Amino acid sequence: MGSQVFSHQGILNKLLLTQKKEKSHACELCSKAFSEAYLLKIHFRVHTKEKPYACDICSKAFSRKESLNVHLRAHTQEKPYACELCSKAFSQMNHLKRHFLVHTEEKPYACQMCNRMFSLHDNLKKHLWRHTKEKPYVCDFCNKTFSVQNDLTNHIRVHTKEKPYACKICSQAFSQQYNLKAHLRVHTKEKPHACEMCSKAFSHPNDLKRHIRTHTGEKPYACNICSKAFSLKKNLKVHLRMHSQEKPYSCEMCSRMFSEQGNYKKHLLVHTKEKPYACETCSKAFSHQQDLKKHIRTHTKEKPYACSICSKAFSLQSGLKLHLRIHTQEKPFVCEICRKAFSRKPDLKVHIRTHTKEKPYACDICSKAFSLKVNLKAHLGVHAEEKPYACGFCNKTYALQNSLKAHLRLHKKETVCLQDMQ
Repeated sequence: MGSQVFSHQGILNKLLLTQKKEKSHACELCSKAFSEAYLLKIHFRVHTKEKPYACDICSKAFSRKESLNVHLRAHTQEKPYACELCSKAFSQMNHLKRHFLVHTEEKPYACQMCNRMFSLHDNLKKHLWRHTKEKPYVCDFCNKTFSVQNDLTNHIRVHTKEKPYACKICSQAFSQQYNLKAHLRVHTKEKPHACEMCSKAFSHPNDLKRHIRTHTGEKPYACNICSKAFSLKKNLKVHLRMHSQEKPYSCEMCSRMFSEQGNYKKHLLVHTKEKPYACETCSKAFSHQQDLKKHIRTHTKEKPYACSICSKAFSLQSGLKLHLRIHTQEKPFVCEICRKAFSRKPDLKVHIRTHTKEKPYACDICSKAFSLKVNLKAHLGVHAEEKPYACGFCNKTYALQNSLKAHLRLHKKETVCLQDMQ
């Protein structure tokens, strides 16, 4: 079915008629008023939770037949409403109405608190909630509140796992329509959003927005506990878990908990042993594509991350990040017991063992335990009678490097004594 073309003037006339109608039918439960009796009847279902119209494809139910018809278009990808000015098509008349204002650039609704202008009254209403902090839409599953009903609808899919937007090419399904739209560009290879600073292109405008921060250094998301700032909201969210000790991702196989979903997914591959990404140079396989990319640099010697202060280059972004702390003297990892600070998280982890006396590395032969893995490795040489450290003066060998160092001091003393005698 083709898209029906609607004229600009026709849409504006319809908007004016809607605004002029008197709202004489009021709801007895919440006092909300409507221009037609049938609209009040439909509204009443908000209170009764009645949803008589169910989708045959995914069984989702709706209180209004029109809502079901709109929902079905998510499955069929039908867009019957087309703009006469640019031919862009929409699945809902409301979306076409909003789109028309892109051409007129009309913004008749002004916020009295900050003077910001809006093309739609609904957008002004949503904006006002930012000032009032009002969140009238409550999730029935977890009681989380939202200022916009559409945000609640999107959030509910986190609980229901509903993914109504499916790709016709590969059948991958999405909970949000904009995610499907972005995904389709994987197939078309379309990247319409280009960076003006480096010409790198992106399929999604949000990806471009995030990328631009790598040039500007902008970090708009600040932690209210320690003031550390981040360029991405998700990174702030993950960082806050350091303070709260929250670990929402739990492994069903070993019950290990994780604060980041990415680390949880990586951990799952420990159990499955799956390594689908292989290096073409040496055939070494990896669980994650990102790990393969990093590994390839050991062959190419590529070091794309350069320090802007001393020009030292690194193959990994994490290496540059750690290096920068030499210049900034930043030590973000603080011991809660003695307040000693460290630039690296693993160093803090090792330090904490000086307080807890934890020795997680135990020898399989004599059960002697060590706080550091390197100390266990050195200790194992005692059992193996392996003595890889040889003295260059007398060829005496040692199992531990520290033992060789102590031995060399004897030679140094002998040399000093001979010099004194002469």
